[in-house]
Amino acid sequence: MLSDYLAHDALGLAELVRTRQASARELLDTAISRAEAVNPAINAIVLKDYEAARERASHYDARNVDGAHADGLLATHSALAGVPYLIKDLGAPVAGLPMTMGSRHYRHFIPADDAPVVALAKAAGLNIFGKTSTSELGQMPYTEPELFGACRNPWNLDHTPGGSSGGAAAAVAAGVVPLAHASDGGGSIRIPASCCGLFGLKPSRGRVPRIPAAVAAGELGVDHAVSRSVRDSALLLDLLAGNADRPLGAPDTFLGASREPCTPLNIAYVTEPMLAPSLSADARAALDDAAQLASSLGHRIEPISLGIDFAAVRHAFLTLWSVTAEDLVLNAERITGRKPLREEFEISTWAMAHVGRKLGERGLPGALEEQRRITERLTDLLSRYDVILCATLAGAPIKIGEMQPTPAERMQMRAVSAMPLEPLMKKLLAEASNKAFAWAGCTELFNLSGQPAMSIPLYWNARGLPIGVQFAARDGGEATLLRLAAQLEAARPWFDKRPPLMKARS
Repeated sequence: MLSDYLAHDALGLAELVRTRQASARELLDTAISRAEAVNPAINAIVLKDYEAARERASHYDARNVDGAHADGLLATHSALAGVPYLIKDLGAPVAGLPMTMGSRHYRHFIPADDAPVVALAKAAGLNIFGKTSTSELGQMPYTEPELFGACRNPWNLDHTPGGSSGGAAAAVAAGVVPLAHASDGGGSIRIPASCCGLFGLKPSRGRVPRIPAAVAAGELGVDHAVSRSVRDSALLLDLLAGNADRPLGAPDTFLGASREPCTPLNIAYVTEPMLAPSLSADARAALDDAAQLASSLGHRIEPISLGIDFAAVRHAFLTLWSVTAEDLVLNAERITGRKPLREEFEISTWAMAHVGRKLGERGLPGALEEQRRITERLTDLLSRYDVILCATLAGAPIKIGEMQPTPAERMQMRAVSAMPLEPLMKKLLAEASNKAFAWAGCTELFNLSGQPAMSIPLYWNARGLPIGVQFAARDGGEATLLRLAAQLEAARPWFDKRPPLMKARS
């Protein structure tokens, strides 16, 4: 059963259940077996809910007659029923399960209600059997929370799977599930997708419903998934965005769009490193390769400069990010009912929260105005081009621990938190952000603008590490991205590319 399991995406697995070639219980037991085999190596799943999931699978099998409507059309909302699923342990509460968000302070927090994305996943018949690791409060582009330890990349266990949805991406890349919930406030779907050789689409702002209390300053974050196939991502977006009651693959659905031919597009080709100082040779090679492939498929590629002040982008993003950190750390009591204590948070998270209190709140109006200008500029640019092609990351997946604060940096963070002097805070923020953006500074722009963007796995470097490329479209332009993604997937298939860990344990 395991080899068959790995050969299918989520739609394929659901079809096995619908046609009674396999049961939902069999799929779940296979997913659990896979998780137990690989999780000791990758440390992706941080909470198990196996018994409840087994009970749900048995109930589903008892109800499953033929899965079809009376008119013979399979409904979108039933198209993934019976498929095992994982939820990221951040921002998407599952009623009755702890939501630690990778933080010691939140480790005993048990939400009473499901997030909209969780409720919609359950309604679709996706069977949640665990939760995946994230960086503490989603603050970092790698997944090494002190609470659970480092999550590792199935392509090379010495390297990061990215973040903050690193656990989701590692679990999918390792074959535990064909797709998993992920969220993206600064690149947290696209970064791990790039690191793990997966497809990752960040939807347009507001496309997928969120808990109102989770909408942070600037509305940077969105929920969706990382997946091994484009069609799985398209269908899940239908389920999350209100298309669930339409016939499967109808023309006005995202799955339908992914099945349509992609007409020639005007593609703006951007090699600017954005918030990074430069792109590595690997990242540039991945970009050039994608541009050549797109050109060979009939798309018109035009190298351009975005004409954006990236220093202003950086300042706006960091301001909004710090205000969010302040809210989740220093105001945590409103969520957990407990006063936040210094020892319950990683020092970098604690320091960023104090930056938000000292600098972020004061700079918020200016940051929101800069966000408006950035959005206006990209909206204008995308009125002349169909999509933008640019880097997802400035380089290949970094090694575990490579971006962790040094002892000297930790000392500086402790000092700034204890004595929040503005000059020291600005120096700390500049140094810490330089370190992060040097690798992960290419995705934040589209969180600020709210436009949809995706990372596509088309390139592996000489060391066998995946490096995704990023495409962005107009606000509401997910259908355009999905048509293009499906075309690229057909031209350069990646589904059967399996990391060494996946081969060793299959």
